[in-house]
Amino acid sequence: MAICTANFRTKLSAEKPSTTHAFDRIITTMISSFKPLLSEFQRIPTRIDVQKTWKNSSMKLLDAIVDTVFKFEEQSYMENQSNFAPVEEMGDKVLLNNVEGAIPCDFPEGTYVRIGPNPLFGGLKSAVSKFGRSSHIWVEGEGMIHAIYFEKNDSDGISRIYYNNKHVQTETFKMESRKNKPCFIPTVEGDSAAVLSAYLLNLLRFGKVNKIISNTNVFEHSGKYYSVAESDLPQEIDIQTLETLGEWDVGGTWNRPFTSHPKKAPGTGELVFMGFDAVKPFLELGIFSADGRTLVHRADLDYKRSSLTHEIGVTERYNVLMDFPLTVDINRLIRGGPLIRFDDKDYARIGVMPRYGDAESVQWFDVQACSAFHIINCFEDGDEVVMWACRALGSVIPGPDFGLKRFEYFSNGFKHLERNNDGEICEGLFFSRCYEWRLNIITGDVQEKNLTGTEHSMDFPMINEDYSGISNKFAYAQIINTEASSASGMGKYGGLAKLYFKEPADKKCEDLIKVEYHAFPEKTFCSGAAFVSRNKGCEEDDGWIVTYVHNENTNVSQVYIIDAKKFSEKPVAKITLPSRVPYGFHGAFMKKVASA
Repeated sequence: MAICTANFRTKLSAEKPSTTHAFDRIITTMISSFKPLLSEFQRIPTRIDVQKTWKNSSMKLLDAIVDTVFKFEEQSYMENQSNFAPVEEMGDKVLLNNVEGAIPCDFPEGTYVRIGPNPLFGGLKSAVSKFGRSSHIWVEGEGMIHAIYFEKNDSDGISRIYYNNKHVQTETFKMESRKNKPCFIPTVEGDSAAVLSAYLLNLLRFGKVNKIISNTNVFEHSGKYYSVAESDLPQEIDIQTLETLGEWDVGGTWNRPFTSHPKKAPGTGELVFMGFDAVKPFLELGIFSADGRTLVHRADLDYKRSSLTHEIGVTERYNVLMDFPLTVDINRLIRGGPLIRFDDKDYARIGVMPRYGDAESVQWFDVQACSAFHIINCFEDGDEVVMWACRALGSVIPGPDFGLKRFEYFSNGFKHLERNNDGEICEGLFFSRCYEWRLNIITGDVQEKNLTGTEHSMDFPMINEDYSGISNKFAYAQIINTEASSASGMGKYGGLAKLYFKEPADKKCEDLIKVEYHAFPEKTFCSGAAFVSRNKGCEEDDGWIVTYVHNENTNVSQVYIIDAKKFSEKPVAKITLPSRVPYGFHGAFMKKVASA
């Protein structure tokens, strides 16, 4: 997924908090725990360079406090979670020779990348102290890019295939690598006092409350490539070497978080994006020029809460915004509640705004409360703006309040069917279906409905990007294996779906669309699927789906190439990889640009 990422660039509120149990507990515990260290600090001799000495001494003191008060614990992996565990870097490209089937002769030259979390030092961590426990959640962990290079000889078909992987070397990645141990205290999940103390100590030590993880998506703009998670700025990546070239802030014009899913505006090629934060302004929208050099538009959209927003949609004339009830709330944390919470009793709305509009120009539509991280596509249909997305009744992020009974929470949520509070059998909390909202910008009316049934849960959608923002016939998605996901408490995708938006499922159920499935072998799961369009292809579905898969029986990872027009048939090629590839988030195919 993810999806997105829940590692937020949170700042401490400037407002004076009310006296609370959590806040009092931090102060009291700090005084008692740090007293011996403060005594040692008083014996540090005075230097001529007072500022430098104070900084160095303060850092040593703070490091000593963390080493003394906080104990880092490994979050262990169950046997059926083993392919979520991190792997080592390859070091350099490796030539691949083990190909079952054949790469199509007209398969384009380019690079298939997939990114996901690959935590340093063995895995995700929890920190235990007198303040309580704080923990990383499943979407955290430093980003690692896995890349397959498809190369040609002159006009021949693909003649060489290489594989490489590498961590995204952010500023905080380098910090912890130099120290060769965990340094940042987890800040997203846990006891409120523990999370607040983690914020404070991380901020004092590193000038940041969270690590820069950059683990959710990879995108291209104006011939350059970027990794991103919505907690921070994108990192520019050399796609050939996977080296990290540094943060991308467009000459200092964008200084806040950046969505994991920016979109190119149809017709202009401008990059439309937004960034949400835990403090005001909660959400700002931006537009970069097609050449990636200029911020041509910026607007504070005056959100009333910090809504954890993973995607933005575009049509030919509009930007489409989600404001759903998955929120980040520092005041709630200070009062003793969780930092992130989904509340299905709170309001949900979708906004439509002109491309270069402002907060006053947004037309809001109230919709049924739900969780939707991934937009399939948006487009205009007469007076209506249509949004298709993968929608669930509950949110898979962040997990249970305070991380209590985490496995039980996720295991129940991934079940195909469950019993609600009224005793009725219904789809599981995380069961995700293709869903349609029709927003009439003249009348203000909303029509919404499911487009797929309850046979399969699906997410991580993709389309032929040439149809982004305009009406499309097809989309593709990863299919959740609800049984395997429930057993492991982690999302596992056991197949793919092809969605036919212009064809009904059958005559008896005209509201639902046709869905075609591609199932994987037993205990084989995928991540990072992407659509690759055929060079000079004439039709929307003229191309292939590529995806990383892992067979848990053999512990072998491969890349499958599936003909999108013969979707349910076996892959045309299976490429065996020299290293296990952990399950991750989003993938993309970057076609090689022809030389001028």
